[in-house]
Amino acid sequence: MNTDIFKAYDIRGIYGEDFDEHDAYVIGRALVEILKIHIIAVGRDARISGPMIQSELIRGILDAGCDVVDIGMITTPMLYFASWQLLVDAAISVTASHNPAEYNGFKICLKDAVPIGGDTGLFDIRDHAVTGNFSDSTTQGVLSIHDIKPDYYQHFLQFADFGDKKFHIVIDCANTMGVLELPFYEHFPKNFQIDHLYCDLDHPYTAHEANPLKIETLDELRARVVEVSADLGIAYDGDADRIGFVDEKGEIIPMDLATGLIASVILKSHPHATILYDLRSSRTVREAIEEAGGIAKECRVGHAFIKRQMIEEQAVFAGELSGHYYFNANKNGEASTLAAFTLLNYMAHTEKPISELVKNLQRYAHSEEINSEVHDKDAIIAELKKKYSDGIMSTLDGIKIDYPDWWFNVRPSNTEPILRLNLEARTQEQMEQKQHEILTIIRR
Repeated sequence: MNTDIFKAYDIRGIYGEDFDEHDAYVIGRALVEILKIHIIAVGRDARISGPMIQSELIRGILDAGCDVVDIGMITTPMLYFASWQLLVDAAISVTASHNPAEYNGFKICLKDAVPIGGDTGLFDIRDHAVTGNFSDSTTQGVLSIHDIKPDYYQHFLQFADFGDKKFHIVIDCANTMGVLELPFYEHFPKNFQIDHLYCDLDHPYTAHEANPLKIETLDELRARVVEVSADLGIAYDGDADRIGFVDEKGEIIPMDLATGLIASVILKSHPHATILYDLRSSRTVREAIEEAGGIAKECRVGHAFIKRQMIEEQAVFAGELSGHYYFNANKNGEASTLAAFTLLNYMAHTEKPISELVKNLQRYAHSEEINSEVHDKDAIIAELKKKYSDGIMSTLDGIKIDYPDWWFNVRPSNTEPILRLNLEARTQEQMEQKQHEILTIIRR
C-alpha cells in the first residue's frame, strides 16, 4: 500500500497500483479498532473496481467484530444522510470523487456526518493498517442491507417550493453519481422539462471529467443551455457532493456568488442566522448575507474545518468556492441538489432569470485560483507578510490581507510544494495589476 493515498480528508489513489483489495481489507480492520465503532454503514460509487474493494472492506470490518449496513450505490450526500438517519456509529463510501475511472478510495465520517481527517483519526488508521497488528476479535460482525435512497429523496423533496413555475433545465452528470440525484427533478414532471447530458451509469466515468470547478468541463453544458433556451444548467461532480451552475445565457455562475444567492433565500426562513463562507469568496458574499439580515462568518477551506465551525457557530449553511454547499438540513454535510432546489425556488418566487439574480452580486473583479510551484513556501509567505504589513492580516488559512479596495489570500498546499493565490479588486484592471504584482513575488 502506498501510504500517500491517505490525504488530509480522505483516502484516494490508483486501484491496482497504489492499493488493492488486501489494502481495503486491512483499512477496514484498522478503522474499526482506531475509531472503536460497533456498527457502520458502507456504500460505494459506480466505478468498476468498487464492488471488489467494497467486498474486502466489508470483510475486514466484519472480521474486526463490527456490524455492517450495506447501503449499496450512493452519492456522498447520501453517505452523510445515512450517518445520521441510520443507527450507526460511522459511515464510509468507496469513492474517488471526481478523479478518473482508474482511481478509487474511501470517504469516512462518524455519526451525524462528523468528518474524519488527518488530525482526527485518518492518519492513525493509516499507521495501524500498515502495521497489521490487529486484535483477535472474539465475535464476527453481522452484515445487513438497507436502501437509504427512498428516505433520502423523501427528506429533501420537502424543500422544493416551485409552485406552478415551469423550468427547462439541462443536467450534466458526466456518467457519474449525479445520476442518482435525478429522481429529485423527475418527481416534478409538471415543473421540469429536462435535457440530459451524460446521465448513464451503464457506462460510468466514460464522459468528460466530472469536475465543475474546471470550467472547460462545462463547455457542452453551456452550449446545450443556449441551444435549447434552458433556464438553468446544472453539473454534478463525480460523487455529487459538488455542483456547478450555468445561467440561461450560457454563462458560468461563480460558485461563491451562488453561496450568496442561496444564503439570501435561507435567511428568509432563518432570520439572523449564521452563514459561513470560505475565505477565498468574494466580498459580495459577506455583503449579501448581511444585507439579508444574517451573520456572516469567514471559514477555512476544506470540509472538515467548515463542518467543525458550523457546529461551533451553530451555522445553518456554508458555501465553498469549490462548489461544496453545506446544509444544517443534512447535519452540516453537503447537499448539492438542495443547493439547486434553493436557486430554483428563488427563481420561481421572484419570476426573474438566474442571470438577473446573479448580476446583483457581480460587484468586484475576482481572479481564479492560481497555483504556483515553489521551493520554499514559508519564505514566500513571510515575504508577503512583510511587504503587505500595512493591510489587515488574517492567518486563518495561509495569509489573507485586506485593503479597502482589494484583498488577496495565499494558501500552501498540504501535500505539494504549491502556493494557491486568490485575489479580488474593485476593477478588472486593478485585479490584473495586483495579481501580476503578487505572482512576481511568488514565482521569483
